[in-house]
Amino acid sequence: MDLILQIWAGGFYLINKVLFAFAEGKSNDVKRNIKIKAWIIYILGVPAWVAILVAHQNWIAASIEAGAIPAMLLGLYNTYHNNKKHNKWFNRIVAWCTYTSLAFGVIYSVLTHGGIVSISQLLEVGVMMGFLLGSFAIAKNNPVGWLFFILMNLSMASLMLLQDKPILMAQQLLSLLFVVYALIQSRRVN
Repeated sequence: MDLILQIWAGGFYLINKVLFAFAEGKSNDVKRNIKIKAWIIYILGVPAWVAILVAHQNWIAASIEAGAIPAMLLGLYNTYHNNKKHNKWFNRIVAWCTYTSLAFGVIYSVLTHGGIVSISQLLEVGVMMGFLLGSFAIAKNNPVGWLFFILMNLSMASLMLLQDKPILMAQQLLSLLFVVYALIQSRRVN
């Protein structure tokens, strides 16, 4: 089952990053269509990521993955509407869900482990910061999000190495290549 979860989580995440990377530099209509698919694919991969992270008591990373689904839906919504139909209530709900999830994950991790006492928890904080800041920026079509995704990919690859998940470590490093590509492409366009 672990192998299936790794392939599911890693595959969907990698496809998401490939689509996002190749969307950069394309015409607006093509970019929009590719990004819509990328948001949907990522959302479909979240359950596998959460299962893997919970199994290793990575409460911070698991809560961020689960709690960021509203941010992914915001990205999908904004992309679908070409970032022209902003919904302040949707933005507030996303922020509330994200911060509540973050607080839950950090508090539960600290209580479970007696503080931030391990390298894996520090890596989870890197995942959390990169994921949240990157997702919010990308959801609002801001290319600085790619820089935060670099932090996230490096932190998650290291965490997966520590937890003997070679498929997910390799997937994170492959994703990193597409994140760097997307960053370069987004800088050329802007």
